[in-house]
Amino acid sequence: MEPNGTDAPARRAMRRPLLRLALLGVFVAVVATVGFVFVPHDVEQIRTWSSQAGWTGAALFTLLYAALTLSPAPKNVLGIAAGIVWGFPVAFAMVYVGALIGAAASFVIGRALGREAVERFTGARVARLDAAIGRRGLLAVLSARLIPVIPFTLINYGAGLTSVRRRDYAIGTAVGILPGSAAYVALGAFGWELGPGFWIALAAIGVLVIGGLVAGAVVRRRREAGAPGA
Repeated sequence: MEPNGTDAPARRAMRRPLLRLALLGVFVAVVATVGFVFVPHDVEQIRTWSSQAGWTGAALFTLLYAALTLSPAPKNVLGIAAGIVWGFPVAFAMVYVGALIGAAASFVIGRALGREAVERFTGARVARLDAAIGRRGLLAVLSARLIPVIPFTLINYGAGLTSVRRRDYAIGTAVGILPGSAAYVALGAFGWELGPGFWIALAAIGVLVIGGLVAGAVVRRRREAGAPGA
């Protein structure tokens, strides 16, 4: 009887991180469903709603955008729609603040529910990669943010699962999302006409791609250079 009694706390300790990780998966699935099904993506619908709600609508849109970042639902359309409805300065502030709030919330949720499972059940190779990310967290987060093909929400939760420091995540996110937020809002605010606004938006997207590739190459080279001593 004693061995069984001794093993019971160990089994519970093993189950707890797995249950938290499963809860994280369920949470993401639920908010994804809500985001895809219930969030309006029609520009005219958003325009009508905002004209009725006034400045309260701008605040609610910011909170809605923040909530939407918790799910994999597409957010670029909302950024473009905000530019059309509110114009560049106001829409950029709304999208940027909403993205920061959502990114912080996703990171906290990912770390609280999934980090323990990563630490307990991953192998030595993943542990070395995790340690490297922890040492170079700012550059890793910044490079990931600047590559537009990496989903925003995936970076949020994924960073929470790693050992990246909160400060590095916050700074890398605050800087890294500036070009993308400005680009999509500018597309909505200035339209698709070949004017200055269009070229500014296009240049911002180009900065995203080039900056992300350069930063990613630097991270990879530093990781390879540090591999022998890891």
